[in-house]
Amino acid sequence: MRLDELDYVLPREQIAQRPLVRREASRLLLQDRSSGKLEDRLFAELPSLLRGDELLVLNNARVIPARLFGRRAGVPSEPPWRSERLTGKVEIFLTHELDSGTWEVLVRPGRKIQVGERILFGEGELEAEVLSRGELGLRTLHFIARDQNNISQHFERLGHVPLPPYIERPDEASDRERYQTVFAKRPGAVAAPTAGLHFSTEILNSIRARGVEICELTLHVGLGTFQPIHGETLESHVMHSESYEIPVETAERIQAAHHAGRPILAIGTTVVRALEDAAWRAAASGAAHLVLPGKAEARLFIVPGFRFRVVEGLLTNFHLPRSTLLALVCAFAGREQVLAAYQHAVNAGYRFYSYGDCSLVRSCGREVC
Repeated sequence: MRLDELDYVLPREQIAQRPLVRREASRLLLQDRSSGKLEDRLFAELPSLLRGDELLVLNNARVIPARLFGRRAGVPSEPPWRSERLTGKVEIFLTHELDSGTWEVLVRPGRKIQVGERILFGEGELEAEVLSRGELGLRTLHFIARDQNNISQHFERLGHVPLPPYIERPDEASDRERYQTVFAKRPGAVAAPTAGLHFSTEILNSIRARGVEICELTLHVGLGTFQPIHGETLESHVMHSESYEIPVETAERIQAAHHAGRPILAIGTTVVRALEDAAWRAAASGAAHLVLPGKAEARLFIVPGFRFRVVEGLLTNFHLPRSTLLALVCAFAGREQVLAAYQHAVNAGYRFYSYGDCSLVRSCGREVC
């Protein structure tokens, strides 16, 4: 599939730069997968839009302050004159934890950062050594705390909220709370599962009061979610893996809902990727369960033509053109229908991307539409 088949035109002013005052105040575009019917609604109406027997699956990953600013300290074995020349400002973006204290990162400027070089953060209380160089500008860094605090505590104190580049402003104190879901529990994500940002505690309580069941999994959003597609076709793209974990209880609830014919509604593309990867592994291993519980690495690249085994409904934000996330939504609802919905959203003045509005995609059946 050609990349230009996932293109659309979005006025720059419709890219949301800040969240709304209230999480649930966003707009919601209701899409029927079967008929292509579109309806403009509000996210606050979500509880009343549900049948009442769905199983909602949330991603409880917690975003860490993944942007760090440090300075180059040179390579210990080099002459002092060269170490001094190398000293300069460096931006580090954490993408994936490989081991305790060892992270895969993006470095800017990264071209001249060499293996063995050290980077200092703060007043030197946090230090990192470059262990290796990888593709697409990736580096492997090992972090060391030089005081009584641990590495995670230094990340929290020194790090910045990893707002996407299309949010054209520095992060602010309020982003620490708003670029985080109200159900975030497990730290490790370097981008928010943005479909979940619309939920308030009150909305979740209203959904439960409707009889809807809610369960959780964890997918730590990493480079795989926002990495640009290199090349002119989807087939040429290699998807970066992302770590996820599905609790046994969640797997059992999914199994029960599937057997009972109850819709399984994924809150966000990250939930789709985790569930469908776990279902693919279950099928490949001959397991009796629909999804395998436990920890794994999601490597699926979901594109049009993919056969969904688990997910029957999807709540998701609007995604960038020519992106892996837009490819996933097109796989779920059909390219022509999705692009028509996006054109409608553009014409109707919806707010786009992480802090923007959302869409509920499903087959209506006997549901309220």
